[in-house]
This record gives sequence, structure tokens and C-alpha cells, in this order.
Amino acid sequence: MADEYAAVKRGKLILKGDKPKAKKRKHKRKENSEDSKVDEDSMKHGGWWKVDKIEDITGSISIEFGNNSYVSALDNGLFTLGAPHGDGEGPSPEEIFTAFPAGENKFALKSGYGKYLGVAKDTVVGRSDAVGAMEQWEPVWQDGKTAILSSLNKFMSVDPEDDAVVARTTSAGVNEFCNIRSNKTKEVNKSVLPDEEQADLSQVEVNYV
Repeated sequence: MADEYAAVKRGKLILKGDKPKAKKRKHKRKENSEDSKVDEDSMKHGGWWKVDKIEDITGSISIEFGNNSYVSALDNGLFTLGAPHGDGEGPSPEEIFTAFPAGENKFALKSGYGKYLGVAKDTVVGRSDAVGAMEQWEPVWQDGKTAILSSLNKFMSVDPEDDAVVARTTSAGVNEFCNIRSNKTKEVNKSVLPDEEQADLSQVEVNYV
């Protein structure tokens, strides 16, 4: 799918303008380079791309802390940081959650054990059968960084001593920065492309960061 996306972007750049100036061609090569980075990041994570807006926090979601390590559900209702994955590998089944909208700019997460993630005494737990105030989370994006805020206004992080997933601090720093990832396919916005390129776009799927 990443190759299909790259092909569509190249087509757009070729068709835009009959005789582009050399300066514009240089700029477009830079855009192609940025697109390659987008594809590369997704490919390194098994097709899971970085979410950067609340509308995309639906369906299968994983939460990455560090590099290729994901929040993992345990059968006792607690959560830990899973072992790092190699390049090209996506999250394991226990590291995949189902996300649902839960109010304005908030979402809820259900683990593979059928329980919703919440907070109890600064610890992230998954023991609720329904979504209440404690099971609502808010994504925060700023300066290219992502953090997840609990209903108690504390940010999700990983305890460096035992890899437990917690929500203890009221400010976000390096330990609280994470990546929310999705493997949901997305279509190119046809309205931003020339008519020549819109004919087959219904069949094109792309990954975003």
C-alpha cells in the first residue's frame, strides 16, 4: 500500500503544471522525500501509522512508547510495556486495543480481554465492563509530540522500574511522549487532486503519519 501511495504522489507532481520551473521541481523532490519518510515509518511498524487527530482514534489502536515497544495487556487487568519488535513488525495481539469515541476530544480503549482501560491509584487498569468518567482518555498533540491524558488530568507513561503502565504526572515530558498508531486504511482526498488522477482513486489506499 505504501508503494501505491508513492505512485499516486509521483503522478500528482508530474501532472501539476505543463512546464514546472527548476526551482519548483527541486521543491517537489523534497516533498517526495518527505512522503518516503512517511512510508518508511509505517513500514518499520508493520503498516501501523502515527495518528495525529482524534477522528482517527477508532478501531484497532496501539500505543507505542520508545521505539517499537507497545503497551501490552495482562490477564490480571494491568498493563506493561511489551518487548521491542523488529523493523517491519507490528504490535502483538495483546498490544492491540479497540478505540471508541467517548465525548468531545476523548476516546475509550477496550483490551483484548474485553475490559475498558481506566485509572486506579495512578495505575492504568483494564477491569471495567463499561465506559464511565474514569475510562475516558484525551490525546494531546503539541510540537510534533503526542501524550495521552487521563480523566484525572495525569499523563500516561511507563514506570522505568518495572515497565508498568501508569498515569502519575500532571505535565508531559520525555517519559510521557508516545505514538498512537493505527492500521486502518485511508483513501486519498480526491478533492485536492487534478481530474486526471481521480479516476482510479477509489481503489487506492494510503498510510498516513
